[in-house]
Amino acid sequence: MTSGKIEPLPDLSSHYDVSDARVCEFRENGHVFLPGVCSAKEVAAYRQEILEATAKRRAAVSDLNSRDTYGKAFIQMTNLWEKHEGTRQFVYSKRFTQIATDLMDVSGARLYHDQALFKEAQGGFTPWHQDQFFWPLDSKAITIWMPLVDLTEDMGIMKFASRSHTLGYLADIGGISDESEAQIDNFIRGKGLELSGRTTMKAGDATFHDGWTLHRAPGNHTDTMREVMTVIYFADGARVLKPDNENRETDRARWLNRQPGELADGELNPVLYSRNA
Repeated sequence: MTSGKIEPLPDLSSHYDVSDARVCEFRENGHVFLPGVCSAKEVAAYRQEILEATAKRRAAVSDLNSRDTYGKAFIQMTNLWEKHEGTRQFVYSKRFTQIATDLMDVSGARLYHDQALFKEAQGGFTPWHQDQFFWPLDSKAITIWMPLVDLTEDMGIMKFASRSHTLGYLADIGGISDESEAQIDNFIRGKGLELSGRTTMKAGDATFHDGWTLHRAPGNHTDTMREVMTVIYFADGARVLKPDNENRETDRARWLNRQPGELADGELNPVLYSRNA
């Protein structure tokens, strides 16, 4: 691994105090906004690392108008930590994983994988979906969603269907597509679920959402790239489920490398925070 940088990157191991009110909000609604999870200096340093790690992929994308709905939603780049040391330090942040552990109320958390999600200027919307539809895990799981640049409402900030996580696995909703957008929108309306989301976010702010929480993002109606980094964590002690759709089988093979029924403790899924350590 190499980042090509000489100066040490900021240490992301310090504790972030998650108040009882924010923990309650997360558990009630399935998502929570936390300001200043990274300082402006910290996020600026790691932004450069993530831009470096994603440069080739971003340069190689096809014309935006030639892609389908999912392709127009963002440039998706996964598990950057495997090949880029600077990004690994961000993904392995003890601070982020401590927050995830607090919110999930578990003894420790493992890494599932990271994703850079760059929504291009004039990029399309991200359809409604449920993350854990794709994840063959029998445990709690959570995602941190952190902008690397300041975001305005018209750049495509995440929107959530509050309390949708209490409905559990919605096995019939399908993947991320025009069909899932229409189907889940009707489902949310039928359930009378409240929609929630920020109108602005600063670089270094973050949202955390439960793996079962329904969410989407509008299109980016500006001429500026929406640069976002995400990391997914799951509870230590989780076991691999027998995949019941092809997406879960793909994830099992790529991210877990374990058989159904086995502990999800593969080499790509290290424990990043433990209360017992």
